[in-house]
Amino acid sequence: MTWSAEHGGEDRTLVVVEDVVTTGGQILASTQALRELGATVTTAVCVIERQPGAGAELAKAGIEVRPLFKDVDLEPATD
Repeated sequence: MTWSAEHGGEDRTLVVVEDVVTTGGQILASTQALRELGATVTTAVCVIERQPGAGAELAKAGIEVRPLFKDVDLEPATD
């Protein structure tokens, strides 16, 4: 990740965007790095949240996860 104060990182509110969240580890790492540069990060958006517990772990770090889909939304339909 490349981000610095010259890009407006300080005193900015940012949203982390991720494709698939399983444990939330990458969101935590990205958020920590951005916060160290002075950004405020409280929200992460992802396409798919694979594990229901990932959001709870991220909430402990002050990050709200907003998935477009959860794994149960993508399960095959049964007749």
